[in-house]
Amino acid sequence: MTTFRVNGQDHDLDIDPDTPLLWVLRDELRLTGTKFGCGIAQCGACTVMMNGMPRRACVTPISMVEGSEITTIEGMDGPEISAVQAAWEAIDVPQCGWCQSGQVMSATALLQQIPNPTDEEINHAMAGNVCRCATYVRIRQAIHDAAATLEG
Repeated sequence: MTTFRVNGQDHDLDIDPDTPLLWVLRDELRLTGTKFGCGIAQCGACTVMMNGMPRRACVTPISMVEGSEITTIEGMDGPEISAVQAAWEAIDVPQCGWCQSGQVMSATALLQQIPNPTDEEINHAMAGNVCRCATYVRIRQAIHDAAATLEG
């Protein structure tokens, strides 16, 4: 039995301890905002917050989340994510949209840690997030725009 909290709700699940968190979220809890991209923690589409830090759900076995607080894109709230989502929409960041929940999660985590990041800090924080549509310039600009909104 694994006990953990997702988006503020407690869960006790009897699941194979090697099952990736991604599949527990999507298949057991029906939280489908977190996406499968590569399965090897290289693309970032499966990014969730685990105890407030970004984590790749595709390679995190459910046994490692015992007692943890998991937040998916569905459960995110606060000024940083609101600013990121507004900036994403304002400059049309999404193309196909597949990577967007992971991108938004990583951008939000960055702004929670560094309120006014430099291009270098953005590049470093977002390096693990692949956008197959190559909207990287708009992603960087949206993060800067969100940071400016939070300052103002």
